Amino acid sequence: MKDIFIDTNIAKNFTNPLDKEYKALIAWLMCYDESKKEDNAVLVLSQKLLAEYGRSIQPTTYGNTHIHLIFAKMKQEGRTNEINNAQIKQFKKENFTPKLLKKLTSNKEDREHIPTVILSYRKLALTIDDNFKKDLASFGATVLKKPEKEHYK
Repeated sequence: MKDIFIDTNIAKNFTNPLDKEYKALIAWLMCYDESKKEDNAVLVLSQKLLAEYGRSIQPTTYGNTHIHLIFAKMKQEGRTNEINNAQIKQFKKENFTPKLLKKLTSNKEDREHIPTVILSYRKLALTIDDNFKKDLASFGATVLKKPEKEHYK
């Protein structure tokens, strides 16, 4: 499964993408080929991430932003990998020891997303937050600051 976690600080750039790599990422997310389901993009989500998208990326006067449209399309096509709250809670119970919590550098909100990325198939995330990136890398995730086609396709 070609799943990917997209942090809010990346998704906000979908509204008016200038960078060709962002345009390519959006095209990959929007493309759906019924005959090659294993090659289609899958969005990694959790309830907390969806709530963050809702709070951080407000609809424009012309309608929803791209991430909301992308999510709706992918959800309809069955292309989401949704990590539920019970899975996140269990992961945190098993892995977030007091010693580890002292070492984490990301903020409280991003710590809620660590299990979402680590429980995904590819453990692949897009974020520009250096502290979140460092914490994800400590769990063995691949983290990109900018969409790079050769890494996510």
